[in-house]
Amino acid sequence: MAVLEIGIKLGMRNLVEIQYYSSSDNILDHNIRDRFLNGIEDFISEVFGDEINVISLSSFEIICYYEIVQITTKEINNPQPLLTFAIIEKGTNHDFVKQHLQQIVSRFLKQYTLNDIFTKAPKFFKKFEPLVDEILGDLRLNIEDRIRTVFRD
Repeated sequence: MAVLEIGIKLGMRNLVEIQYYSSSDNILDHNIRDRFLNGIEDFISEVFGDEINVISLSSFEIICYYEIVQITTKEINNPQPLLTFAIIEKGTNHDFVKQHLQQIVSRFLKQYTLNDIFTKAPKFFKKFEPLVDEILGDLRLNIEDRIRTVFRD
């Protein structure tokens, strides 16, 4: 039971992407994942007037949490979802992961201004990754890796 991948997106832009296990571990390709999340988010919002919560697939699940953010200037007046997502192993507690996602987005919004979030390139947010690791703790480790840390010399 682990978080396999985590990310923060503003609309179509990836701001933070952390992959804890390689794509050879049967995780979604990031391009496919981005198109899938954007499409499903638009569909759910448009058709049901709702938001994504949990998407369950055969091998893993995607937990989503988002807040609507916007800056208002002469050039920009477009509210957008700041979507934080986690791809998790089946059987991982959804509510527990969602609490972590809420904490991550809260810390992200405290650390960066809305102007930075809307205008900076993803490399600007690279220094946020260690904070994500700290918030997740051992939730980012699968069972085998947790056992290894216990029995490590």
